[in-house]
Amino acid sequence: MVSAQQKIKAQHLERLAVVYLRQSTPRQVREHFRSTERQYALAEEAARLGWQAERVLVIDGDLGVSGRDAHPRESYKELVSKVCLGEVGAILGLEVARLGRSSAEHHRLLEFCALTDTLIVDTDGVYDLQDFNDRMILGLKAQWSEAELHIMASRLQGARRHAAERGELRVPLPVGYVYDDEQQVVLDPDEEVRAAIADVFACFQQAGSACAVVREFRPRLFPARAYGGAWAGQLRWVPLSHSRAITVLQNPAYAGAYVFGRRKSRRAVEPDGTIRKRTTVLPREQWGIVIHDHHPSYITWGQYLANERRLQSNRTFQGARPVREGKALLQGIVRCGSCGRSMATFYASDGKPGYDCKWSRVDGVGTPGCRGVMGEQIEHAVIERLLAAVAPEQIELALQAADTVTDRRSRATRAVELRVERARYDAARAERAFHQCDPDNRLVVRTLEARWETKLRELQDAEAELARHSTQPPLPARADIEALARDLPRLWAAPTTSHRDRKRLLRALIADVTLTFQPDQPEVHVGIRWQSGATEQLTVLRPQAARSARAQAVSEIIRQLGPTHTNQQLAEHLNQTGWLTASGRPFTDDSVRWMRWQHRIPSPPKLPDGEIGVHHLAERLGVGDAVIYRWINQGKLPARRVGQRKLAITINHEIETACRNRIANSTRIKPRTQELVAGGAV
Repeated sequence: MVSAQQKIKAQHLERLAVVYLRQSTPRQVREHFRSTERQYALAEEAARLGWQAERVLVIDGDLGVSGRDAHPRESYKELVSKVCLGEVGAILGLEVARLGRSSAEHHRLLEFCALTDTLIVDTDGVYDLQDFNDRMILGLKAQWSEAELHIMASRLQGARRHAAERGELRVPLPVGYVYDDEQQVVLDPDEEVRAAIADVFACFQQAGSACAVVREFRPRLFPARAYGGAWAGQLRWVPLSHSRAITVLQNPAYAGAYVFGRRKSRRAVEPDGTIRKRTTVLPREQWGIVIHDHHPSYITWGQYLANERRLQSNRTFQGARPVREGKALLQGIVRCGSCGRSMATFYASDGKPGYDCKWSRVDGVGTPGCRGVMGEQIEHAVIERLLAAVAPEQIELALQAADTVTDRRSRATRAVELRVERARYDAARAERAFHQCDPDNRLVVRTLEARWETKLRELQDAEAELARHSTQPPLPARADIEALARDLPRLWAAPTTSHRDRKRLLRALIADVTLTFQPDQPEVHVGIRWQSGATEQLTVLRPQAARSARAQAVSEIIRQLGPTHTNQQLAEHLNQTGWLTASGRPFTDDSVRWMRWQHRIPSPPKLPDGEIGVHHLAERLGVGDAVIYRWINQGKLPARRVGQRKLAITINHEIETACRNRIANSTRIKPRTQELVAGGAV
């Protein structure tokens, strides 16, 4: 056999002897320092084998880095580059496993060493990679190193899983839970922390989205427990973020469940060839171990599943259509009856909502029946049908809403009370620290005094906020709510009812609405599919056709009642029966007068005997209204003002005869269909 000294030749001693150091974790570096010392001592071994001190290079940048992959080990990359450049005569390590746990990376380095005539030196001897026997021995050692890693990981994971099956594996607990003296999971003894966790679930139950929970917590802070760094194990109060709210809502620990195997790490190859480890959350069906009722819970398992479904339904990028702001009540649940796809929501310049099948503009996808429509008439028909359907349950719905408001207010007040209690404790603690300090030690006294003043200001702010909560107007009595609930249409139309609440009530009973358009027809068929599975169909006129039909119906009413009703009486009658003008406003005296003139509907005679109106006198004499007004202004006709606009003219046989003679003797008065000569006197 060839000895170690015979394998080390002059060409090896002329190059570098690299001492490569590696330990897998920072904990090993911190606690197993003897191993580190042994690796550094290999520099002396290189000198004993014949290398000069200036040709010995120690590479220790990979201390605390795992040898499973070469990508995160920058010092290992430096070693490989020097080997490939032929600068290394020998690599020294305690054992071959120190070079890496990956068999592929290990064999690649050995191949480079064989090509560049680089020796491998460990505690067992010197290996020449150009020798078949040495190469085979190092290959076996590399295979055994990788197998050893697998065996150790299997043993450790098996022990952890066995402990998890008993529910005894200690894991970092989410905020709101702590380990007691017997290592059992219990609720956090801090009442303020428990109240904050409970309020997150209560807010989500009422609001239905994590964003709404974050908005609810804007004036408050949320507890967070650090698991590393300078604040390890300490409780901190920070603003609640959206990702944190999602984490709390999705954590099964709050439902009293002990879960092991909820996440899985996978190794993936990046486009540049590097290997990275990614951790993903597995679906609930793939969780390894689930132990229900393992510890006290904030919510039930059923509530956790309901929250999971609600969060899933809020993910719009997966096709969900959650309730949003805006006036469009059918947003997200209206579909095109022609192509079957969801219709988009748009708003006109006046803010009125509409629904459009955007696929009508896509070639090869849309159909001739894909169209858009303004939603006012359709929503009105759907709402009428909805209010008729929920009439027997109006009182129950109103009482549930009142209980929700009462619960939300009580939780908010309780949170402020707990904040005041904590602020008082912190202020008292700062005061005790200030009084216990030596008064002559001004360096410490000034700091403690400033801290005490800060705590007193925080207490003052908390008490002021509690005072604001105490001065809130009281909620209406339950009897008043029951009385109001009997008129759900009025509550639906109340300005205090938000569009989001109307949409929630709509979706609670209606699954979707389908709009079907008929070519060249003014009707729109509205199909309603209820949550119970029942379906029905309504027919609604398109807005333009509806306006024409409405105007025709109003003109018919004015035509029937006009001869016996004044303009004010007609306006009151139309408003009471629910009619509106073409612009959607209530009728007034002026709007009725305009329709009288537009449709030539006469007004009722409401002047006493012996008096007549300007228009009626002009018709009797066969002249224009302007002639009568001119005679009145010139004092030739006696008249008096009736109301704001109407003139009453005194008329008898003598006055009428005088008027007719004036017309017969005038050369400038034209027939009623012609205009009076401008500027001329009559």
